[in-house]
Amino acid sequence: DAGKAAIGGWDVRPTALGDALYESRVLDYDLVRQVRESMNAMPIMKGVYDASFLGETQHPTATHIVTETPTFGAKVEHLRNDIRTFIRDNEVDGHTTVIWSASVERPANVNFVSAESLLGAIDNNDECDISPSMLYAVAAALEGCSFVNGGSQNTLSPAMSELFETSYRQDLKLYEKVSTKPAYLLGTDFKAGQTKFKTAAVEYIRSLGLKPRVIASSNHLGNNDMLNLTSKKTVEAKMRVKSNIFGPWDEDELDHQVRVMYTKFMLDEKRDVVEYTSLGFLHCPHTMLTYTRCMDSVLCVPLMVDAAIWCDYFARMDAQSSTVARATAYLFKVPEGAATGVDPGFFRQMQELEQALQYVTSGPSLRDKNEVKALVDKGMAAGIITADQASSLLAL
Repeated sequence: DAGKAAIGGWDVRPTALGDALYESRVLDYDLVRQVRESMNAMPIMKGVYDASFLGETQHPTATHIVTETPTFGAKVEHLRNDIRTFIRDNEVDGHTTVIWSASVERPANVNFVSAESLLGAIDNNDECDISPSMLYAVAAALEGCSFVNGGSQNTLSPAMSELFETSYRQDLKLYEKVSTKPAYLLGTDFKAGQTKFKTAAVEYIRSLGLKPRVIASSNHLGNNDMLNLTSKKTVEAKMRVKSNIFGPWDEDELDHQVRVMYTKFMLDEKRDVVEYTSLGFLHCPHTMLTYTRCMDSVLCVPLMVDAAIWCDYFARMDAQSSTVARATAYLFKVPEGAATGVDPGFFRQMQELEQALQYVTSGPSLRDKNEVKALVDKGMAAGIITADQASSLLAL
């Protein structure tokens, strides 16, 4: 029952949640009026912060931050304690999912190829480019919580994926009280509005037998996330994701151009325009134009709910990491980690989800019986067991 979910989190800004909701002008005033007081009562944990990873526009308001833990290792332990405290105080008896919904970080200039090298760098406080989102992800893994990268930064890596494998954490001695519960690493960047329609539109164009050649898109709005993207170092992370949404299709002749603009007056009301130009029979051009208006922040909330519910469900079913990553690929602009290479088409991604659900709900018993039967048949053929013994084994 998602209505019984406990919700909490961190923020580098001290603004109370209800006041932040009022200031953002996202929802109707009457609704904000009704929930403002109760939301203001919700505690906000101090966030782990590194100014070098955010645009300069974010620096003046980042005052609600962890300052007493200067090393990477100490910050991870601080976050782990926050997670344990949240679970204890809210009497959480299900799965916990940590979702990065903060401003986009610049890309981290580091490439860890193993969990050992990642954890070693954190433990030794090496002078390397470890982002706050990486520290949140590591803390989540060590506590048996899933981590969802809702931003565009390169938090996911082979090293991080390995850390989220239960088998790796079972033998991990570097940290105390490491959880071995199922936990999943998902991302990258929520696919909520323009991009979700864009992949569905191109899927439709391809199904008509047309060949997409140019996709020119622009969007503008004036919320804080877009303000953060006025910095060149952070917009690079966003453009990496937005321009790579069709990657697995290997459309070498597709010219996909994306522009984003900060327009303060628009606040959270996003406007986007996309023109699709394709070639049809006898190379005749086909052009389609779309225009969308929406509240940008509202679009992502259902995806966060989906991510948390799916992580809880799959954890209860003890599903494999690769299964969960592929099943939830529809939530992200560029599925990474174990979901790398999943078809970007929305309908194909729905098939991935359906197949995963069929796989886990068929029960281990059905899959195991097929494997056991094959093994029993080999035993009979080799004369190791008799037909009666085979029947008895299959009846167990």
